Amino acid sequence: MTSDFSKCINCYRCVRACDEVQGQFVLSMGGRGFDSHIVKGMETTFADSDCVSCGACAQACPTSAISDIFESKSIAVDTKVRTVCTYCGVGCNLEVAVKGGEVKSIQAPYDAEVNNGHTCLKGRFAFSFYNHPERLRTPLIRKNGELTPATWDEAYDYIVTELTRIKATYGGDAVAGVSSARATNEENYLMQKFIRAVMGTNNIDSCARVCHSPTALGMQRTFGTGAATNSIKDLKLTDCIMVIGANPTAGHPVTGAKLKQFAVSGRPSIVIDPRRTELAKYATYHLQLRPGTNVAVLNMMLYYIITEGLEDKDFIESRTEGYTEFRENILKLNIAEMEQISGVDRELVRKAAIAYAAAPNAMSFHGLGVTEHSQGTFAIMQITDLAMITGNIGRPGVGVNPLRGQNNVQGAADMGCQPHQGAGYFDVTVPEYHQKYEAFYNAKLPNYIGLKIPQMYEAAQAGKLKAMWVMGEDMAQTDPNTHHVVSSIEKLELFVVQELFMTETAKLAHVVLPAASFLEKSGTFTNGERRIQRVNQVVEPIEGVKADGQIMVDIMNRMGYPQPEYNPEWVLEEISQIIPFFEGVKWQELGENGKQWPVNKEGKGTDILHIGSFKRGKGKFVYNDWRESDEIVKNGKQYPYIITTNRELEHYNCGAMTRRTNNALILGDDVLLINPADAAKHLINEGDMVCVESARGKVDVKAKITDEVKPGVLSSTFHFPEIMLNNITSSVADSEALCPEYKVVAVNIRKSKGEYKKVKA
Repeated sequence: MTSDFSKCINCYRCVRACDEVQGQFVLSMGGRGFDSHIVKGMETTFADSDCVSCGACAQACPTSAISDIFESKSIAVDTKVRTVCTYCGVGCNLEVAVKGGEVKSIQAPYDAEVNNGHTCLKGRFAFSFYNHPERLRTPLIRKNGELTPATWDEAYDYIVTELTRIKATYGGDAVAGVSSARATNEENYLMQKFIRAVMGTNNIDSCARVCHSPTALGMQRTFGTGAATNSIKDLKLTDCIMVIGANPTAGHPVTGAKLKQFAVSGRPSIVIDPRRTELAKYATYHLQLRPGTNVAVLNMMLYYIITEGLEDKDFIESRTEGYTEFRENILKLNIAEMEQISGVDRELVRKAAIAYAAAPNAMSFHGLGVTEHSQGTFAIMQITDLAMITGNIGRPGVGVNPLRGQNNVQGAADMGCQPHQGAGYFDVTVPEYHQKYEAFYNAKLPNYIGLKIPQMYEAAQAGKLKAMWVMGEDMAQTDPNTHHVVSSIEKLELFVVQELFMTETAKLAHVVLPAASFLEKSGTFTNGERRIQRVNQVVEPIEGVKADGQIMVDIMNRMGYPQPEYNPEWVLEEISQIIPFFEGVKWQELGENGKQWPVNKEGKGTDILHIGSFKRGKGKFVYNDWRESDEIVKNGKQYPYIITTNRELEHYNCGAMTRRTNNALILGDDVLLINPADAAKHLINEGDMVCVESARGKVDVKAKITDEVKPGVLSSTFHFPEIMLNNITSSVADSEALCPEYKVVAVNIRKSKGEYKKVKA
């Protein structure tokens, strides 16, 4: 953003936008009378201030005294197209200005129910990747060890020949697919349809299961539905918030800003997180636990709610089951032991529990800091236990709300991109549902559960998995235990990757297919609050690329399974015929703001789930003991520090898109958060390179000394392939859903002599 305050009319709109929309409080008015002027805190430039580049001030400014660097308001554009952001699961609406066939700027529609005229710096500014010189523009086939350009026909012929051979020789279960939480609903649906109906296997998985499978499984076990119970707008109606295992101001910034506004208002707020995140700084109660002890802390909260007599007995009696046994187990807890295990003062936990239970309405929000643990599913069930024991479910201003990390995590799961459930979450092993799928797809389908991604790697190592097709996932950078991932992929006879850029995963492929970005295609995304929204094509695809959905239709046709020419409208219509909660979803009726599923046949959406009764009938209380992660049990003595992974505001996941925008000028590398006491112990100074070593390998990363983490705890991101932090993460996973445990890694540290070296253990 730029500023020219000679144009300023002192209307104060920018100050209000910064305060009341973003909650950053960067801008204010200095001077008096005719000397009044806008100031950026104590600084003179945006770069030096606490500005997070959300652009709310630029959008509010009527004179371009503050503007973005892409477009002055005086420049005419050819058209403006409304679409949905490709980054996190908030699902912000964007109004994209196009001139001469190129994107010039992005604004946020004020009538958007999700983001109300607000975006983060990724949604507003990080779009220049779409026509970046490094975009893949032609298919590539590996010949003599090198990826060489090919035509689409050549690539398709190669794939069809190899898939046909592998299926005939080894059977359909020798093939697996990994779909994408960045692709549209329609594309995810077609991917799982191809794997199941054409290849004849349930070996289909996606990031939706990898990152939030404990959410789906845990909430399905207790509520019957693994999705957000309420809408973000209910923040206006709640009296208390609990945010656990999430850093929403960085990972889900527009929702994060709303949560921050709630916290700074002085109303009760609880943050449970190993880091002192931005939200934690404003929270009433910050329970700064040791990574891996969510279950211990949540059990403590449940204990105090019971002993303080704060249960909602009427709700428990009328709407739940299993409470008596659950209560008995909770009251047997050794609170002193839980306090010692978690590192959180019991009195602080008691106060937080009382605040949550005593509030007339309380909402909880959770993220990957809950799910990406060996006890992720159990922690999710405890969060639902907290909602049920206090009656905070089934009405406005309450509920359990997962914060989805990628734009279409919810949709990919809804579409059936998981090995145990098909489209609409029907169990593939139940005869009734199996027969339903076979009749609908007019194909012979397996009636047993397929492979999850970690199991795909093991099957490849064992020589049982011969081919894998990946749509838009960079597993070689983002999956844990990188050496194991890469060696597994290298054993495949066919590895197909659809991508925007030559990612670390694409570099391993036998065939690379250039895919279209979100700006170059249409479809639907489903955000974290179950809102199905239309993604509208903004610009023509760059030459040589195809939409993921078109690629899937092309390959199905070539393999003898006829499909119409790709169009998201007919695919969405087909989806509505197999997924009950999409029954009334019609492309032309989604409008500007979409609809929240379930959508009935009359086209009416649903804001709140579990009103009157749960999907499973009665909500189920289930008790689970805390258990130390195998990573700490096996490696904790040799590697006494715990590193936990996180994300930064400026970048998104593996960084393939954001690193190719100006966001890289703001944040150019991964850093290691380290407590001052630990830094002093190892003679580490700010900016020094630190060698972080686990049982799997070593990485070198730059130190950032901060009291945001406690002694013994480290934290870093994985946005940059120069670091490849996942070289050190483990293959330990959630005991129930096999979600990788990114958040607990046993490591040791020392001052490094090298720079960005990756050394195999």
